[in-house]
Amino acid sequence: MQGGKVVASYPASLGRQPVGAKASEGDMRTPEGVYRISQHKVDSTCYRALRISYPSPEQQAAAKAAGRAPGGNIMIHGLKNGWGWLGRCHRWWDWTAGCVAVTNAEMDLLWDAVADGTPVELRP
Repeated sequence: MQGGKVVASYPASLGRQPVGAKASEGDMRTPEGVYRISQHKVDSTCYRALRISYPSPEQQAAAKAAGRAPGGNIMIHGLKNGWGWLGRCHRWWDWTAGCVAVTNAEMDLLWDAVADGTPVELRP
């Protein structure tokens, strides 16, 4: 978004359990809420990756109170390295462990357009 208007929108694959907010490490869910891009990660197992600032302090506290680890290492990324040929077909199923996956071409656009610190909202 820019100036309150949507500039671009991308369909994506999410965690293998896409219904419901992420509550703990290993639940295969994608976090929901407003975060920030905290890093452009160049050494990813997937094609480029933008690290998301999950978990928030509130999410850390909630997980701790429930006796669980909140998880982390959540990113917006392209396809697994070597699997770029799948292109848009990867959207046929939710396959990540909790990340947001787009095509490699879409990841190129995001990589160049989104600076560290940019807010990102993840919602179903």
